[in-house]
Amino acid sequence: MFRPPWRARAFAATLAAASLTLAACGGMSETAASGGDSGSGDAKNAASCTTKTPVRVVLQWVAQAQFAGYYAAKDKGYYDAECLDVTIQEGGVNIVPQQVLSAGNAEFAVSHVTKTMVTREQGADLVNVGQVFQRGAYLQVAWADSGIKTLADLRGKKVGSWGFGNELVLFAAMRGEGVDPEKDTTVVQQPFDMSLLLKREVDAAQAKTYNEYAQLLETVNPKTGELYKPEDFTAISLQDAGYTSLEDGIYARGDWLAEDGNADVAVKFLKATYKGWGFCRDDLAGCVETVLDHGSALGQGHQTWMLNEINKLVWPSTAGIGQMDQKAWDQTIKIAVDAKVLKGNPSEGAFRTDLTEKANEQLKAEGFDTVGANFKAATVQVTPGGK
Repeated sequence: MFRPPWRARAFAATLAAASLTLAACGGMSETAASGGDSGSGDAKNAASCTTKTPVRVVLQWVAQAQFAGYYAAKDKGYYDAECLDVTIQEGGVNIVPQQVLSAGNAEFAVSHVTKTMVTREQGADLVNVGQVFQRGAYLQVAWADSGIKTLADLRGKKVGSWGFGNELVLFAAMRGEGVDPEKDTTVVQQPFDMSLLLKREVDAAQAKTYNEYAQLLETVNPKTGELYKPEDFTAISLQDAGYTSLEDGIYARGDWLAEDGNADVAVKFLKATYKGWGFCRDDLAGCVETVLDHGSALGQGHQTWMLNEINKLVWPSTAGIGQMDQKAWDQTIKIAVDAKVLKGNPSEGAFRTDLTEKANEQLKAEGFDTVGANFKAATVQVTPGGK
């Protein structure tokens, strides 16, 4: 299949992309209904649909495995089966999903809890209807020889941050460790790659386990001629440091959900999306191909690493995929409030679980494994080249 070029391929030239090869297959679910081609039930539902409901979902970034479940749901016909005509809108540097959503230019948005709740606090009626990522992936990475081992060690250092709302969790964690990012550090605007760290223009840089950290390991060390190794860096996990904040979830506008029939549309969208994530759980290689077919600028190896790490954030979903964990929500909000990122707890109705519960009930009735208790991550080997 032809893979269209990414519209910003020139930007991708700055990325330290490399190749990663799949060394083992991920664990399979207890049923096959969660992945593979659409079953006869899906085909029957799609055939009986006369007029599809148009739906738009805006992502946080461009096509990559971070959003694989949405692309899989579209390409495997899961949205069609729910009588939905879904348009997937890519994000970008100047595209803020929660603002696109609040302006009425999408029905759904993929975003993090903290920055979405900041937008809600500013007056936007944004509601979390499905928390896909159950775990966090934020890292702050420094050179091993920098002496930086903890967040407290960032005092007096040049700290890279992406901005665009991505700094909120980092700054909250730093303040929690007694470091004021505005007074105690020099914050440097970081591009969405690791070039500043590799050139030692910052002492520590933001990264995600599924993307920028891999870029470091995919890069050749000019001193040795070999790829960098994990021991060349210190990767501070915000999660391990006690600052887990819920990341990619699905949001809708409260006023839109209140309109007649829209809650049902949301259930259909969630159901199909969760099934897409099930496909990506059970067919890692096939799901990577789906992402590549949508014009990803990063290679097959990198996307394989990314999806494998993303699956770890989604699966297992103990209470069912997309279900909000109240303790995780409370911790996320407390971190943001304590750091004065949020003025106070979000107003009532900031998240609802009933729509995901309905979606999961329908999926379980169809034999779909909504928990993924048997999920096992693959072993992915880092190699240069990104191919």
